[in-house]
Amino acid sequence: MFSGFTANDPQLAVDIDREKAQSLGLPMSEITSAMAIYLGSAYVNDFDFNNRAYRVYVQADQQYRAGPEDLKQLYARATNGAMVPLDSVVRTRETTAPQVISHFNLFRSAQVSGAAAPGVSSGEALAAMERLAATALPQGFGYAWSGISLEEIKAGGQSAAIFGIAILLVYLTLAAQYESLVLPFIVLLGVPLAVLGAFSAQWARGLQNDLYCQIGLVMLIGLAAKNAILIVEFAEQLRGKGLLVIEAAIEASRIRLRPILMTSLAFILGVMPLVFATGAGQEGRHSVGTAVAGGMFFATFLNIIFIPILYVLVRTLIPGRRDGEEVAAHA
Repeated sequence: MFSGFTANDPQLAVDIDREKAQSLGLPMSEITSAMAIYLGSAYVNDFDFNNRAYRVYVQADQQYRAGPEDLKQLYARATNGAMVPLDSVVRTRETTAPQVISHFNLFRSAQVSGAAAPGVSSGEALAAMERLAATALPQGFGYAWSGISLEEIKAGGQSAAIFGIAILLVYLTLAAQYESLVLPFIVLLGVPLAVLGAFSAQWARGLQNDLYCQIGLVMLIGLAAKNAILIVEFAEQLRGKGLLVIEAAIEASRIRLRPILMTSLAFILGVMPLVFATGAGQEGRHSVGTAVAGGMFFATFLNIIFIPILYVLVRTLIPGRRDGEEVAAHA
């Protein structure tokens, strides 16, 4: 952590004796403008010389503004036209104060910048700063986030909403494809296993649930659903040929086992460069690669077992159109 704010810069404080200035007929505006012009400068106008433009500033010569004692050589005009030396109504004293006083949301502020320590996520660093500010700041002081930290805090509360919208989008797409509200539900039941695998892989490597990990979780919704689609779609086709629910689930798992393993393992091997990346930006690549690889590993080998079971349970509790026709015919 660091801050460019300093409160001990040496400065000269100027105190104006208002009562004495009033008795001398010296307006405050004359005193302040004389000090501003003599000690600082004031723009007058521009003039041209030899086809070049020059700016004109008025200012006291260096020998008349080298130190506080030079105020006795500077004068301001009173209302009666008399010239009054500034040191008769102005006193200077040495002090320390901030060089620049910044404001944030109309309050005086000091900017503090920092970065998370190695192995610590930015979210943990922000939480630590909030705890420190709540216990260490004096009464009447507060804090506010700005810049990237503010954007991160705003975006952090949107992760659950984005994840939910992604699941809803996949569900509606599958519902339109299958013309059923039940089959997409079966397919999406494999997503929690992928999320479990992603978090387990992140925990095993000591990584955090950062933005890159959350991007990987959104990707896993479609990747995990892909394996479930292969089983559910083929099971529905087998049921259309007259197989029972259990027989269709078992046969679909057996037939689609090799395509699922081939595509999933090929994808996992494809993200291995992200998992073991080195160089600039390696932390972000480690996070997204580990989340996606771990989630796909769990989804591949667990969905082969759980999706057929879930398919049988759901189809038994909520039979499809063909099952309803068979029950009616049997009755």
